[in-house]
Amino acid sequence: MKRAPVSVCMASYNGAKYIEKQIESILDQLRLGDELIIVDDCSTDDTVNIIKKFNSDFIKLFKNEKNIGYVRNFEKALGLAKNQYICLADQDDVWIDGRLQKLEEKIKKENVFLVASNFDPSFQDSKNDKIFLKLKIENSTEYLGNIIRIFKGKSAYYGCTMMMNKELLKFILPFPKYIEAHDLWIAMNANLLRSIHHLYDDTLIYNVHQNNTSLKKRSFLKKIKARYYFCQALIDILKRINK
Repeated sequence: MKRAPVSVCMASYNGAKYIEKQIESILDQLRLGDELIIVDDCSTDDTVNIIKKFNSDFIKLFKNEKNIGYVRNFEKALGLAKNQYICLADQDDVWIDGRLQKLEEKIKKENVFLVASNFDPSFQDSKNDKIFLKLKIENSTEYLGNIIRIFKGKSAYYGCTMMMNKELLKFILPFPKYIEAHDLWIAMNANLLRSIHHLYDDTLIYNVHQNNTSLKKRSFLKKIKARYYFCQALIDILKRINK
């Protein structure tokens, strides 16, 4: 099946150690009409120079004038996407061959706003023993159950595994100021819209290291705060859906 053009949205910040391999793995899968949007959040290392060295027509580099944080960085990148299908990409992963084709085939076949896959974790730090939950195909239509799992902190949704239809942007943008995780916000929207599918396959190698934002432990107070924001997000999503 011929693949439709895709916009890949990446947020970069001090990613010089990993970003070259990630960009290579993405560019290997891009075709005519695709774009790789990279928004750099004031990196102080060699990240921007590494990106520029690729000298690729696929790459569209935007540099922030001030640091806005990774959530706002992804929000900005999504707002710049021009194609019907959009993938999120972290700067420190490596895409598995055929990822774009597989995700696009699934999002078209299931006729949903969002497809999320699993990943193969690669532990860069021997001290890290985190066990990652897996998305299950049979849970795809358990929309309430998926929302409850997000609330309990038992979610297997990661932005780097997602492909979305641009129609979803009407609901998720702009991000509320209070959200701490863009991927959970996106997954909550798709579940409440009853338009999500879980792909069990691993579509990328997820490098696990000390600097992973999603792996940083939170205090009890921050967990309580996150539950409050979860409830606020539910209200805001329902308001947007019912406009």
